[in-house]
Amino acid sequence: MADLRTGFTGLAAALLAAAPSVSAETPPALTYAFTVRVELAPPVEQGEIDGGRRRFVPITGGTVTGPRLNGTVLNGGGDWQTIHPGGFTRVEARYFLKAADGTVIGIHNPGMRVASPEVSERIARGETVDPSSYYFRSAPVFDPPPGKHQWLREKIFVGRGIRMPDHVLIQFYIVE
Repeated sequence: MADLRTGFTGLAAALLAAAPSVSAETPPALTYAFTVRVELAPPVEQGEIDGGRRRFVPITGGTVTGPRLNGTVLNGGGDWQTIHPGGFTRVEARYFLKAADGTVIGIHNPGMRVASPEVSERIARGETVDPSSYYFRSAPVFDPPPGKHQWLREKIFVGRGIRMPDHVLIQFYIVE
């Protein structure tokens, strides 16, 4: 039994020695993949529930442009939002992209927007607000069918959002 443990210990040491060195101080790189312009209908206000202002924002279409993906945003998805006092907004978007080759790709895009209460109210009223005045990030998960766009399922992405009065721009980056 001791020989078996010694063998495993030696194997583990050899594998660690052969592994490429990655410093904990070196963060993963981000590679720009594409931008989605999501067109929005006026929000449906649900009111105050559990301490937050709930609303649904219908997605009516849009475009996808970038070095890794081009296409359109299909009508029919939406963004469920809870705006909390103090400027924290939880977003939960689900919609479909249609790639230029006709492939339909599902996206579930949860995220958050953090801003001062004043900026949050301006955004909620549909005003144009400087994107540097708030933090808007997401962690999308793509659901493509098998084939050409499988890479979307096999990567981790982060999104950076910019809220405009009638649309949202989301820049998607691959975490390398």
